[in-house]
Amino acid sequence: MDAPRWIIHLPTTLTSQDAAITLAEALRDSLGHVTVLDFGEATLSEEDRQFLRTRVWCDHRLPGGTRCPRRADRPGDCPAA
Repeated sequence: MDAPRWIIHLPTTLTSQDAAITLAEALRDSLGHVTVLDFGEATLSEEDRQFLRTRVWCDHRLPGGTRCPRRADRPGDCPAA
């Protein structure tokens, strides 16, 4: 049996989903080298509705084992690897 993975819940003072996504993108860009962080699985939720989560990135698996880095709500297909 695999050991459980732990989630870090990090509240912010941001008041819009777009601002929260911008922060998530900045964190991914600056901390992407930290291999224990799985930014592809990042989700957002409102403070009082944490049970309702919104995926930040597409995270679709691409050829070669990489994952799509584009936002989940964007139009169009995933890029080629």
